[in-house]
Amino acid sequence: MRTRWKISALVATALVATGGPVAAAPPAQGLTGQHPCPGMTGYTCSTLTVPLDHRSPRGRTLDLQVAAADNVKAPKGTLILLTGGPGQPGVSLLPRLAPKLQPILGDYRLVMFDQRGTGANALNCPRLQAEMGSTDLAMPTRKAVEDCAGIIGPDRRFYTTSDTVADLDQLRKALGANKVVLDGVSYGTYTAEHYAIAHPHNVAKLILDSVVPHDGDEPLWTTPMKATGRVLRAICQTRTCPSDPVADLAAVVRARTDGSDILNALTVWGIVDPTYAGAPEAIHQARTGNSSTLDGWIQGVKQATPPEELSQGLHASTLCGDLRWPWITAHAPLPVRQLTVNAAAARLPESAVYPYDRRTAATNGVLLTCLYWPESPVPQRNGRMPDVPTLLLGGDRDLSTPYEWLYAEAKTIAHPRIVIVPGAGHSVMSRATSPAGRDAIYQFLSQ
Repeated sequence: MRTRWKISALVATALVATGGPVAAAPPAQGLTGQHPCPGMTGYTCSTLTVPLDHRSPRGRTLDLQVAAADNVKAPKGTLILLTGGPGQPGVSLLPRLAPKLQPILGDYRLVMFDQRGTGANALNCPRLQAEMGSTDLAMPTRKAVEDCAGIIGPDRRFYTTSDTVADLDQLRKALGANKVVLDGVSYGTYTAEHYAIAHPHNVAKLILDSVVPHDGDEPLWTTPMKATGRVLRAICQTRTCPSDPVADLAAVVRARTDGSDILNALTVWGIVDPTYAGAPEAIHQARTGNSSTLDGWIQGVKQATPPEELSQGLHASTLCGDLRWPWITAHAPLPVRQLTVNAAAARLPESAVYPYDRRTAATNGVLLTCLYWPESPVPQRNGRMPDVPTLLLGGDRDLSTPYEWLYAEAKTIAHPRIVIVPGAGHSVMSRATSPAGRDAIYQFLSQ
């Protein structure tokens, strides 16, 4: 992960395909190439040019796509909506997300942008993309991860959250906004939190929807695993289930060797359908010897997703550069990494992972990806969450970002406003059938 640039047919092809860094000129201070956004009346699309390495502002650059509402003088200022992943684009999701904020768009100028490595600039790792699809926790092969790191090359280190935070501040300046309201969803909450820590005086308000704690390194994924039991039992309190789904799941996990894939499938199930229709039944059938439904779902959630919809290359680059891992040192060889992971998992009490097991903790897809990633630097964490008005939203059926994480982050905020939406899964604003979360946003932004 150094700045030396390898020129090879593979890398050159990858950069052309992914819109990688090509220029060697000072970044523009404003937005260029303005034109009406296709299919979105009242929005102008443009390009923000940022340094690939913000420590070398006159070096190579990246062009990030931006979509901004035309009400430049909106009375309550600028609202930047940050998407998740990491790896999701911004601009292409504007037509789906803007209507969710319609009641307050007369007061705010809504802005979305493609964070570096996403959308038009998506980092493209075909093999990892095929194996992971749009998921976090599926178990990738070592070959797919190492191929991806090789395609991106030494510039892997320029795709962390701190780089996106620097891009975001450059976007704020280009928009002419002294302060902004940040509305982050999922990983977007992590970006919003770290921006607020780095630039506390530039944030007017924060909305954190489906919260990832800003300092919540959890490589063994214990909180989502433990939350699975809470969510499954809550579901079976609202309808008749064939048996105790938690006991069934515990038995299935211990009879198989793919607990991480099962966790991944249930996590996606909760995003697609937070009623988890058919989930307790599929788990019970698997316990009694018929795994066809559960196996079908496991395979279904791994279906290939184009990198411009969710870049697994950016996902790996960001998480492996952002989080703290059990092996501590950046250059630990794979055998040492594996030993430290096994030891960390062995120290976990069963209650910390139930209804899963320690093997699931040691083989979750995020951990495996970074286990095989060439270098994982130890990030430096400085600062604390500023005292700005902050709304935290969560769904009580969310396994991707369980509300235990939301409450952990709320403890770091001086005056948090918390709304947990019953029956909702991941991404309350855009996906919940209940209007409670959106109404909370409208009220919060109207004050």
